[in-house]
Amino acid sequence: MSEAAYLQVTRDIREQISSGQLKPGDKLPSFAALCEHYDVSNTVIRASMLLLKAAGLINGRQGKGVYVANPLPR
Repeated sequence: MSEAAYLQVTRDIREQISSGQLKPGDKLPSFAALCEHYDVSNTVIRASMLLLKAAGLINGRQGKGVYVANPLPR
């Protein structure tokens, strides 16, 4: 069985952050753009964002969007 969609999205974004493709302070695409990019539902993106936030990799700013954490956790 393949990995759950939200875990795949989480892993992909985590890899983009660790590779430096997404840098601290960078804004992530909107939920709608992420849904379209990964071909998943809003629920999947929300679950992925919760995991990334719990890991300290991102933080959301009300009405402003979601950003790569600055500084990143070690």
